[in-house]
Amino acid sequence: MASIEENFPRGGTQKKPSEGKAPRRPIEQDNLFDTQYEEGSQKRKRIQEDPGKGKKLKKEKKEAIKANAKDFELLTVEALSEGMLLLGCVKESNDFELVVSLPNGLTGFVQVTHICDAYSKMLNEQVATEELLEDLNSLSDLYPPGMLVRCTVTSMGKTMDGHQSVKLSINPKDVNKALNTTALRSGMLLSGLVSSVEDHGYLIDIGVSGAKAFLPRQKSQSYIKSANKGAELKIGQYLNCLIEEVKNNGKIVRLSITRSEVAAAIATEEQNWALSNLLPGLVVKAQVQKVTPNGISLSFLSSFTGVVDFMHLDPKKAGSYSESQTVKACILSVHPTSKAVRLTLRQVFLQPGTGLGQLASSRIGMVVEESVVKSFHANTGVIFELDDGTLAFAFLKHLSDTKKSFRPGAFKVGSKHRCRIIDYSHMDELALLSLKRIIAAPFLRYQDICPGRVVEGKVLALKPFGMQVKVTDHIRGLVPYLHLADVLLKQPEKKYSVGGEVKCRVLMSNPEEKKLILTLKKTLVMSKFPVLTSYEAAKPGLITHGFIVCAREFGCIVKFYNDVKGLVPKNELSSEPIPSPEKVFYKGQVVKVLVLKCEPEQEKLLLSFNLMSRPVSEAEGEQIPKKNRQMVDVKVLKKKDNGLEVSILSDNVSGDILRRVMCLSDKGGHITLCRKPAMISAVQEEQVVRSFSEIQPGMQLAGYVRNIMSYGVFVEFPFGLAGLAPKADMSDKFVTDTKDHFVVGQTVVANVTSMDEEKQRILLCLKLSEVSSEDHAAESFSFLSQCFEEMKEVRDIMRRRNHSKVAQNLCGLMPGQKLELVVQEVRCDGSAFFSRSCVAGLTVTATRYQLESLVAGQKARVLVLHVDALKSTVHVSLREELLNPKAKRLMENSQHPAVVQHVAEEFAIASLVETGQLTAIPVASHFNDTFRFDSEKLKVGQTLSVTLKTVLTGDHGVLLAVQGPAKKRAFIRSWKESETGEEGLTAVKHSLCLGDVVKGTVKSVRPTYVTVAIDDKLMGSIHTSQILDEVPIGSFPTSRLKAGQKVTARVIGGRDVKTYRYLPVTHPHFTQSIPELSIRPSDLKGDDGTALSPKGDNPSEPLRPYKAGQTVNCFVKKYNAIKMWLEVDITPEVRGRVPQLPVTPHVGLTVALPFGKTGKASIFHLSDSYAEQPLKNFSIGKLVRCCVLSNEDNKIEISLRQSRTNPKSKNKVEDPEVQRIEDVREGQLVRGYVRSVKQSGMVPEVFQSDTASCSHPFPCPLQRKKQTKKEKEQEKQRVEKELSKVEAALMDPNRQPQTADDFDRLVLSNPSSSILWLQYMAFHLQATEMEKARMVAERALKTISFREEQEKLNVWVALLNLENMYGTEETLMKVFERAVQYNEPLKVFQHLADIYTSSEKYQQADDLYNTMLKRFRQEKSVWLKYATFLLKQGRVQATHRLLERALKGLPDKEHVDVISKFAQLEFHFGDPKHAKAIFESTLSSYPKRTDIWSIYIDMMIKHGSQKEVRDIFERVIHLSLAAKRMKFFFKRYLDYEKKYGTSETIQAVKVAALEYVESKSSLAES
Repeated sequence: MASIEENFPRGGTQKKPSEGKAPRRPIEQDNLFDTQYEEGSQKRKRIQEDPGKGKKLKKEKKEAIKANAKDFELLTVEALSEGMLLLGCVKESNDFELVVSLPNGLTGFVQVTHICDAYSKMLNEQVATEELLEDLNSLSDLYPPGMLVRCTVTSMGKTMDGHQSVKLSINPKDVNKALNTTALRSGMLLSGLVSSVEDHGYLIDIGVSGAKAFLPRQKSQSYIKSANKGAELKIGQYLNCLIEEVKNNGKIVRLSITRSEVAAAIATEEQNWALSNLLPGLVVKAQVQKVTPNGISLSFLSSFTGVVDFMHLDPKKAGSYSESQTVKACILSVHPTSKAVRLTLRQVFLQPGTGLGQLASSRIGMVVEESVVKSFHANTGVIFELDDGTLAFAFLKHLSDTKKSFRPGAFKVGSKHRCRIIDYSHMDELALLSLKRIIAAPFLRYQDICPGRVVEGKVLALKPFGMQVKVTDHIRGLVPYLHLADVLLKQPEKKYSVGGEVKCRVLMSNPEEKKLILTLKKTLVMSKFPVLTSYEAAKPGLITHGFIVCAREFGCIVKFYNDVKGLVPKNELSSEPIPSPEKVFYKGQVVKVLVLKCEPEQEKLLLSFNLMSRPVSEAEGEQIPKKNRQMVDVKVLKKKDNGLEVSILSDNVSGDILRRVMCLSDKGGHITLCRKPAMISAVQEEQVVRSFSEIQPGMQLAGYVRNIMSYGVFVEFPFGLAGLAPKADMSDKFVTDTKDHFVVGQTVVANVTSMDEEKQRILLCLKLSEVSSEDHAAESFSFLSQCFEEMKEVRDIMRRRNHSKVAQNLCGLMPGQKLELVVQEVRCDGSAFFSRSCVAGLTVTATRYQLESLVAGQKARVLVLHVDALKSTVHVSLREELLNPKAKRLMENSQHPAVVQHVAEEFAIASLVETGQLTAIPVASHFNDTFRFDSEKLKVGQTLSVTLKTVLTGDHGVLLAVQGPAKKRAFIRSWKESETGEEGLTAVKHSLCLGDVVKGTVKSVRPTYVTVAIDDKLMGSIHTSQILDEVPIGSFPTSRLKAGQKVTARVIGGRDVKTYRYLPVTHPHFTQSIPELSIRPSDLKGDDGTALSPKGDNPSEPLRPYKAGQTVNCFVKKYNAIKMWLEVDITPEVRGRVPQLPVTPHVGLTVALPFGKTGKASIFHLSDSYAEQPLKNFSIGKLVRCCVLSNEDNKIEISLRQSRTNPKSKNKVEDPEVQRIEDVREGQLVRGYVRSVKQSGMVPEVFQSDTASCSHPFPCPLQRKKQTKKEKEQEKQRVEKELSKVEAALMDPNRQPQTADDFDRLVLSNPSSSILWLQYMAFHLQATEMEKARMVAERALKTISFREEQEKLNVWVALLNLENMYGTEETLMKVFERAVQYNEPLKVFQHLADIYTSSEKYQQADDLYNTMLKRFRQEKSVWLKYATFLLKQGRVQATHRLLERALKGLPDKEHVDVISKFAQLEFHFGDPKHAKAIFESTLSSYPKRTDIWSIYIDMMIKHGSQKEVRDIFERVIHLSLAAKRMKFFFKRYLDYEKKYGTSETIQAVKVAALEYVESKSSLAES
């Protein structure tokens, strides 16, 4: 108390003059402090002494922020002005202008007259002389897309539709006009254009008056080789020139364009740049002054400042810029009046002379379904990320169709939108997007519109030359005067008005020149004919619309789309002669034409106006045969789905020639031709009818199938008559589907059954029994002969194709021919493919039936079986009996056994068993014989009897034969007579035989079989083994079928079953035969084609395929609990039992063996390696594999060692068998099991024997000694002492737990202690037993009392840590969700955030903090923890934004404390300067908050200088505060000076305190 009185006296007699007072200095406002702080403290501001001053300060701050944001706004057209210098990129090069891409998505145009003076002079010369100059190159040759150019704005104008148009100039006189000869320095980088080519170099126009710039040739060679592709520089070519030397005060300048030197050029202060002559494209070194979300400001060349908008920040370094950082930048633009400089930090601009990349043209116009918002800029637009990861930008005007419909909230970061790429900004390296209605537009650019497309537009203007049409906002088209209507309009303004909607068709599109020619001719616009846009599409016979562009005496020239033109000769103008075509036809007339001939290479097109008189193409002067029965030769013009389009005797048309084709009918100019031999023969033999009156019932007529319906087929005859064959009269077999029996165009023989004269209808019958003759062999041979004749004709046609190598190879192959080929590939199904030059272009294959064992690359000798000319496939065989046939004399009509080798569509190739010669047999015996059941079809490998019809191969290469009589063998045996003998009951005669494929309906499903109804009287059975090819273990195959399901099955056998159809008294042994079916895919395919033979009567026959030890799949039928076995089925005929073989653990194992035997396995024979618990892996009932060691006296010794059961195994045997004492050597390490423990030692057992010994480390007595009574008593006492020691150790409170049992005892004694539970978890984690640690945590949560909330929370936190370290994200989230339910959510969230941070999972922590801010918005601690996290990560800017959010989310009363806390965090982890600014701004608003002053003083004592601390103390002791508070600050000030100051500073504080006391006393007295 005395010291206080001494330092702060109460009296007031020592009053000093007021001049000694330290003056109060005004507090400066810091720009870093945000306006949100003032906004959050409105209430406290109202009670300040000068509220008007606060409002003024707030307004000034807002204006300053707006001004800063305005500096970083993107460049707009309105911001451009004449004389502004810009860096641009050539986007397009046209004949008369350059389209230049400017920064921030702008576009400008450079006219051809604003390139340079030398280029303009050459243009004027060319115009004056009207001759092309060789030295004058087009703009597209000089300025490729992607080239960077310096340009200046020459004028600003508007287009016809109101859009702004920026006119530019790249003329050096305009760009470098601010430079003079005295300003030129070596090292400067200027833009120049080649003005002339000299012997030793080039004169370069750099635009500086009085200066001549010369480029030596040696300085240009490297550029010419690398960038100019070896070509000389051309007049008007743009160059980036580096000044190497300046002479005569800038009058002579020597330049260099070496790419490496230009790329390394940097503008420096020594080059004496000024704001008046600063040029775009210069690369400078700059320092970052200020970083904002909209961009950064830079200082460069010591005294200049500029800005970089967000588009031109380096994408790889965005977010990492900091103040005072040194960077390289390139100048983008310089404003002529304000001298505002814009720069870019993108790497591509930092090396002058390099070009910019292009966006794929296919991307422009593409609609992106989901583009993600990366950032939203309120005043400019949105940056998106496209589906391929590239960035794109959409301006505000492209985000919505109208301003009213624009909603900024819809463009949050991460939101997805549908947009369309409308352009690409080369300067910004960004695709430009639009979210407006343009997304649904059918086309965006001229490239999107193809000729022939129908478009809609609006009339822009009517000119003398035509109509201008607006198709879209950016696409314009022209309708020439000739195309305003089908006829010429004299006054088109009466028909069309400006702004009216019109529907046009595109005649021609030129995207390069942006020209679109349209037509309004209604006939062309509404035409349904194909659009002819190229000469390649003009196929002979094509009919389309065109318009006449010229009519002369030689004919008419007709024009189509895309400038395709053709000639209509005078003789093709009409069927009648036209002497003067120009008088009949007029220019612009729409006509319908027929293409006669086209030569695309020469662009020649021959047309005709004669359409109806020319159904098929013909040569000039030839007359089409219109008389029926006339035979002609034709050439094939075109193949169609419904036939061939041919030309009759046409020499000027290429195509295959078909001989002897008959004209059947001529309907309305449409001539139908036929080359079917059966039809031609019928016509020639007058076996036809010409009218309905000639038809009589019973007549047989040859015709062809015209149409197939579900109720029957329509057959057409020569001369146009047709009839219907109903479904019932189509075939002798049951017809399920009419399309399975006949095909359209098939030749048939029909029998007339009835007629309806009134309705002119004919009913026909196509049954084979009605139309076939009795001589089936003759019909079959005739059918086969005709088939081979047609094949021969096909070969002749192909042989005439000299240009086709494949056709020649096909014609050179015949059945029976032997070839030497190379195996190309062997398939997994057993088939093989062959190759060699003689079969080039053909597919040569052999099935597995025709093969031996082959490998790829092997040479093989093969025999040709069949040549399929239509499919270019050759079927061969490698069978020995075919390659080496036997010689034998054969006789016609002799019968021989044969084996089918190959089955084609119309015939089969078989080999005679006796000789091996190939013979062909017909598959069908009649035209109507087209449908056969699978059982009737021929199969490869099948043996049958054939009757030879030819004994010489002739031109066919094979013998011709027909099938001999054969009988089917049914597997269903006939019913036996009843034993009573009174009546003979026979079974219903079924036609099923082995291999037949039948269809049926599932009637019932059982576990082991399925019953199927084949028809009303026949039932079949499908065994469970016949359902799948590969049956998964544990599955039920029959469960795949359901009652009522339709199935297709193959007959594989039959069995007799008892039936109760009749009484057992009258028919005691009556049985019924049931067919066994299979629905296995392999059986249904029937690749081998061999019919299955019926099973024999030998009962052992089905067991032959099975051998002892073989593994088979069994289907459980039932379990016999009494006999302890499973009854199983293997196939429908093979059944078995599986006895239960249990394992009984004992001192070793007792194992039940098959056939009722029992074996014992010693403990040493359970494994090849020692195990502490040898019986752990065995249980009663487990199946084991064992090896029998011995069988003596019915005692079977077995071994389960892998070295015994699987001798071929290469696994290392760790503990080999020790069978006798001699196997043990001295020093050998052996492992065994303790047999007994005695006081004198231990007896180990290392092999199966009565005794065993081990010399080390335990003494093992060989003789057992009986213990005395005293020894037994001593043993008992020793055991009791051991137990006492153990109990004492367990009772010791300081003893650390060592086992899980110890921990269990501890948690039982104190179940609510989280420390013990956490130690228990840590014990398991040390042993890497994660699951046990989780179980301990769950036990703890259930055991700890619900009142102990903190203890439970500790366990939850530990469990979260466990899942974070050892679990997955899913398990962690599950535990977290549970923890939130059972604890205070905020604490759980905070703990998880700490866990993420400590484990360096910063992204997860950041996401969690954002979730917490949404859920606990009013909690101050959450904002502070997140701020601490961000500052520790070094994310200072994010912390500043977080403070703004905190002030918006928290109530006003919390604002000051939050600001103070954020400032303290800034002192500890962030920027002390910014923290100091926050404190200063806060104290300026709340000067009487002594707690803030106190904290500020503490922070400054730790982080500031002594001068700064004393300044703060001086400010605070001069505040008008309560005496108690002032006393507190004076005491702190004095303590600080005593610790850090001197005696003078201590005295000064005392004097100031005394002055304060005296001033208060004087006030009290007054």
